[in-house]
Amino acid sequence: MILQRYIAANLVRGWLLVLFVLGSVFGLISFIAELDRTHFDYNATQVARYTLLTLPQQLVSLAPVIALLGSIVALANLDRFNELTVISCAGVPRRTLLLAIAFPTLLLMAALWLSMEYVTPTLHQNAEQQRHALRYRNDVRIPDGGIWSRNDRRYIHLGKMFEGGVPGDIDLYEFDEHGRLTRTLHVRTAQVLSDRRWLFQGVREKKLVDGVLQTRNLKELEIDNLWAAAELPTLTLSSDSMTLSVLYGYSQYLASNGQTYRHHLATFWQRLLMPLTVGAMVLLATSVSANLGSRRDRNFGVNIGIGALIGILFYLGTQILFALGQLLSLSVPLVALAPTLIVAVCAIGLLKRMRW
Repeated sequence: MILQRYIAANLVRGWLLVLFVLGSVFGLISFIAELDRTHFDYNATQVARYTLLTLPQQLVSLAPVIALLGSIVALANLDRFNELTVISCAGVPRRTLLLAIAFPTLLLMAALWLSMEYVTPTLHQNAEQQRHALRYRNDVRIPDGGIWSRNDRRYIHLGKMFEGGVPGDIDLYEFDEHGRLTRTLHVRTAQVLSDRRWLFQGVREKKLVDGVLQTRNLKELEIDNLWAAAELPTLTLSSDSMTLSVLYGYSQYLASNGQTYRHHLATFWQRLLMPLTVGAMVLLATSVSANLGSRRDRNFGVNIGIGALIGILFYLGTQILFALGQLLSLSVPLVALAPTLIVAVCAIGLLKRMRW
């Protein structure tokens, strides 16, 4: 038990070291790039705040590489001081080594799932909203042009989003089966209800009745199958601002309305399966760094170099695979799972040949 805690502690220290290094590098790059966007109250101090709030989401996306390099650093460090040799010569079975590595890895995987659902998207969303308010000095959080949605023959335009998540300046257009405009609505504000229902407030309706365009003003009007409340703050932001549940629900909403949805669905599956990729990366790092038979002619720097090369190849291969999946309209879950399966198969193959 003491040995397992010792190995696990070294593994966690390796992850934290790589996390700190990559966080410093990517944080500095993001900070410098963001300085070009300073305007009004959005100054260098606010840029630093924005960078710190968005950095966790960047690091979560790099979790497989962090797990790989961190595991290699930890095990290569144990190897450098011959601790792995002592552990092996003491008769400790390989199974014990793998169990010691598996426990913190499972905790890391669980932490990543919880983070992607409850922590990092919220931080990213708040950072984007604060930046917009400081740069433009107003409460409107949707840029010029607004956003559009389509549901069968109905088109909805959302022009503004006020403080507190109140949508406003909404236009709705309905067409018949021949493509003729039959009804328009202009709405001052709306209240978002459950089950994608909206209560329009301050409505001006124009409707074609027997060939005559009639206009009337309504105090309230309920419309169904619009955006959910959880989706509204992220509509003008990247998918990084969406939690896993919101990302999946939004992709299904787009699919049901005949809109392009594969990008959001692919992002959901990639993020959902990413902790499994982290586990496979740790397994691969173990087989690369703890292989006693190859340790004599391999030093610490070589191990790190191998890890960096694997990380680069994994990133490039993943991007190519995802692009091909989109191009060929392949199964989104299968394409998202493929990198994890490839890494896991390679890791298991190396473990079987591992000398311990």
